[in-house]
Amino acid sequence: MQFIAEWFNDFIALMSTFRFNDFIDILLISVLIYSLLKLIRDTRAEQLLKGLLFIFVIYVIAMVLDLMMVTTIIKVVFESSVILIVIVFQPEIRKALEQLGRSKFAKTYKMIFQGGLLSDAEKEDINKSIVDVADSATLFSHTKTGALFVFERETHLTDIASTGTELNAKTSTAIFGNLFFNKAPLHDGACIIRQGKIYAAGCILPLNSNEIRYSGVGTRHRAALGVSEVSDAVVVVVSEETGIISIAVDGVLKRDFERDKLISTLQELIIPEEPDKPTDKLKRVAKRRSKKDAE
Repeated sequence: MQFIAEWFNDFIALMSTFRFNDFIDILLISVLIYSLLKLIRDTRAEQLLKGLLFIFVIYVIAMVLDLMMVTTIIKVVFESSVILIVIVFQPEIRKALEQLGRSKFAKTYKMIFQGGLLSDAEKEDINKSIVDVADSATLFSHTKTGALFVFERETHLTDIASTGTELNAKTSTAIFGNLFFNKAPLHDGACIIRQGKIYAAGCILPLNSNEIRYSGVGTRHRAALGVSEVSDAVVVVVSEETGIISIAVDGVLKRDFERDKLISTLQELIIPEEPDKPTDKLKRVAKRRSKKDAE
């Protein structure tokens, strides 16, 4: 009972010095740890993290048992762990920073200070390219013609486009049919679509690093996952074996899309609703107040 009373008194003393800043500090660290665990889930980095935790447990046991040699070796390893973590987790760190740059805050900043995200003409071009891709993918699904369509968003894919042939052509089902015809010179590569136009074709995409989660997919789907892991691109894949239409985005593969569902999903992903400007919110508030005054 005395131990419990002492622990309770220590807890009360600690809480008496607890500040609001401490709460914010704990909240931010919790969000950071949760985001890190969510980011590395089902990846090779998760297995590496488990290995590091296992080494840490061994280190604690070695300290308790006073095993000097084991403790010294593990301490040396952990002293250089910062550089090791940066090297090993480089893809995950890059992905996290890119996601931060694509956050709602970043998009709001761009809209306010750079005059909006997409113009009406750009939206019309992108919407046409979405319909053309959906029509082509549906046709390829019936004929079991393999295809890869990569919709570029915020992250530019110029380095990947340089591996193929630059076209800068308008989209159409006829052009896509010629590009992915099984005897065409560019049919094995991906078609990159930028701002509603075919930027390049026959492009080589990086393969996915998440071999644990998607070990049974083919090379075309691994390529779709790979480019979606290193960028914010939206990738449409048509399987040559089954004819199934899939979408890869943010390293996740979703299957079995029909034409209408494919169009609506792509529109939602590629042409998102722009966040409200502060002036728009003020106008709506003023309009509601004027209605109340009129009533």
